[in-house]
Amino acid sequence: MKKIALLGATGSIGTSTVDVVTAYPDLFQIVSLTFHSNSEKGAALIELLKPSYVGVGSEKIKTELHNRFPEIEFGVGEEGMVRAATLEEADVVLTAVSGSVGLKPTMAAIEARKDIALANKETLVMAGHWVMEAARKNNVSILPVDSEHSAIFQCLDGQQKGNLKELVITASGGSFGDLMREELKSVTLEQALNHPNWSMGKKITIDSATMMNKGLEVIEAHWLFGTDYDKIKVVLHKESIVHSMIVLKDGAYLAQLGPSDMREPIQYALTYPTRLPIQNEKAFDLTQIGQLNFEPMDFDRFPMLALAFLVGKKGGAYPTVYNAANEIAANAFIDGKISYLQIEEFVQKAVWNYTETNEVTLEEVIAIDKQTRTIVERWIKEEGLL
Repeated sequence: MKKIALLGATGSIGTSTVDVVTAYPDLFQIVSLTFHSNSEKGAALIELLKPSYVGVGSEKIKTELHNRFPEIEFGVGEEGMVRAATLEEADVVLTAVSGSVGLKPTMAAIEARKDIALANKETLVMAGHWVMEAARKNNVSILPVDSEHSAIFQCLDGQQKGNLKELVITASGGSFGDLMREELKSVTLEQALNHPNWSMGKKITIDSATMMNKGLEVIEAHWLFGTDYDKIKVVLHKESIVHSMIVLKDGAYLAQLGPSDMREPIQYALTYPTRLPIQNEKAFDLTQIGQLNFEPMDFDRFPMLALAFLVGKKGGAYPTVYNAANEIAANAFIDGKISYLQIEEFVQKAVWNYTETNEVTLEEVIAIDKQTRTIVERWIKEEGLL
C-alpha cells in the first residue's frame, strides 16, 4: 500500500486526489493532510480518511478540530505542513497547495527522501535549481501532476533524451481567450472565473486568464525535463483535449489526449509506471469532438507569457519576483482592490524594478520572495484602482 501525505487537501487538486485514493482503498492511504481554512470540508476529510496527522492554517481551527478528533495530532502553518510532508510513514508527498508556501515542505520532504507528486508549480519556479539538485542527491522521484507536464512526461517515457526536438505546451486561452486587449479593461471577477473547460480554484483560474499559469508551466517544464527555453513552445488549443505534445528530431509529434479530468494525471503520478482504470471515468469520444484546433500564441495579447520566457532565461531570482508579484496582484484583483489589467502592470513593474548582479542562494531567493510581496502590496495600496 502506498501511503500519501496530501498538502492542500480541500482544494480542487486535493479533492480529485481523494477521489483517486478512495477508489482504490487497498492501494492507497492518506496518512497526513493539510488545509488552510476550510474547516468544514477538512473535518469531513478527517472523518473519511482518518489520517494520523493534520496541518491547518490557524490555532483556532487546530483547537476546534482537536476537540472533535482528540486521537489525531494537529499542527499549524508552515511548521504543520513540513511535519505532514515528513511524516515517517509517508511514501509520497502530493503537493496540491497553491503558491510559494509549497516550497519549504516540498524541500523538507525531499530531504526526508519522500517521492514527490508535484502539483505546485511555484516550487520549481522559485527554486528549480535547488529542488532538482536535492532530488538527485536524495534519489527522489519528482512526478508531475499538472495535466500539461504529465502529458509531456508520458510522451517522453521510453524516449532517448537525444531524440527530443521540442516540447509543446497547450493553452486553452482561459476565460478571455477570444477578447482583444481593449475589451479586457472592464472585465469582472465573475467573468474571469468562468473558465470554459476546467473547474479550478480562483487564483489558478485568474492565472489561466492572464496566461500567467502557462508562464509558470514553461519555467516548470524547463526544470522538470531539463529542456532549454528555446525548445519549449506554447500553442493555443481551446478544446483542452491535447494536454501537451513533444516533437522528435525526425519530425514526429507525440501527443497525450484525454478529457478534462485531473484524476488521470494524479492517478498516474501515484501509480507510475502502472496504469489503472479511472473510476466513473468521464465520457470521451474523439468522433463526437469532430475536430481539434491549434493556433500560434500571440505574445502581445498575453504579455505575462512573454515575460515568463524572459525571466526564465535570466534565471536567478527573476522567476521568483515574477511569481511573487503575481500572487499578490492576482489576489488583489480577486479582492476587488485592482482591475484585471493591473495584474500585468504590477508584475511587469516588479520584474523591471529588480536587479540581480551576483549569483543568489536559496536563502536569498526566499528573502527576495518576501521582499517582492511587501513592495507590490505597497504599490497596490498607493495606486489601487486608478
